Amino acid sequence: MNRDKWLPVIAGVAVSVFFGLSFMFTRDALDTLAPLELLGFRFALAALALTLLKWVGLIRVDLRGKHIGSLLLVAIFQPFFYFLCETTGVKLTSASEAGMMMGLIPVVVVLLEIPFFKSAPSAKQLGAILLSVAGIFFIVVMKGNVELGYNYLGTLALLGAVVSAGMYNIYSKKSSLSFTPVEITYIMMWIGAVLFNIMASVSHLAAGTLPQMFIPLGQPRILVAVIYLGILSSVVAFFLMNFMLSRIRASQTATYINLTTVVAILGGVFFRGETFAWFQAVGTVMIVLGVWGTAYFGQEKLPIHRHVSLK
Repeated sequence: MNRDKWLPVIAGVAVSVFFGLSFMFTRDALDTLAPLELLGFRFALAALALTLLKWVGLIRVDLRGKHIGSLLLVAIFQPFFYFLCETTGVKLTSASEAGMMMGLIPVVVVLLEIPFFKSAPSAKQLGAILLSVAGIFFIVVMKGNVELGYNYLGTLALLGAVVSAGMYNIYSKKSSLSFTPVEITYIMMWIGAVLFNIMASVSHLAAGTLPQMFIPLGQPRILVAVIYLGILSSVVAFFLMNFMLSRIRASQTATYINLTTVVAILGGVFFRGETFAWFQAVGTVMIVLGVWGTAYFGQEKLPIHRHVSLK
């Protein structure tokens, strides 16, 4: 087995699983926590976990002598701008519009690759990307109750999330020239932790409820959700994303995100007793074939960087 070929594929599937299952934990936590609280707790735990691993010597983070400007851009786009825009957009629009907009992320990454890397995917790879996007749209449309554009601020916020995700893919790819995947992840988690916790604290200060901010963490259900989102859906998933971006095209990496829809559907079926409709099966096949085609037809034109993040 060609290690360079299959490791990014395995990482992409794992990322899709972690992100796809995160929706269940997010819904549970948001029944009690405000969005900024959840984001603050999630990334604080992620940052502290990476710092502990660094202290005990299991990972290496060495930023000395390196220009971290590109890393700061990565972290500002993802997680900060992305999650702010996504949270606002989901709150102000319909689930159908949010699902469709998020499905466009691979297309935006393809468009951004052209000016940033002077590179475009092959016709076959582009067709595979569009097939995965079409699978997302098919599932959303067939569910019915499609509502588009009834809140323009929400639509703009979702567009901001899509562009932020695209820019994250581009700048993480560029940063992989100088930084290891774990160094990129480390900075992302700390920037997210600091900014989201500042915002959550200011919100509590304004409401006079700062002493109650951490009380919900005493509930086992909330604590489990924060641990899953902070460790598996943040540290592990974003490390794997940054690893993929150091090895393959940004557009190939972004397409795996559409698999999260498949995982989310299957998670609902197996863990929440939801039904699995025929149109979800058709859309799932389209998405899986699109992701497979993107990996199969994708030809990496950029250098492969073999940073090793673990000692």
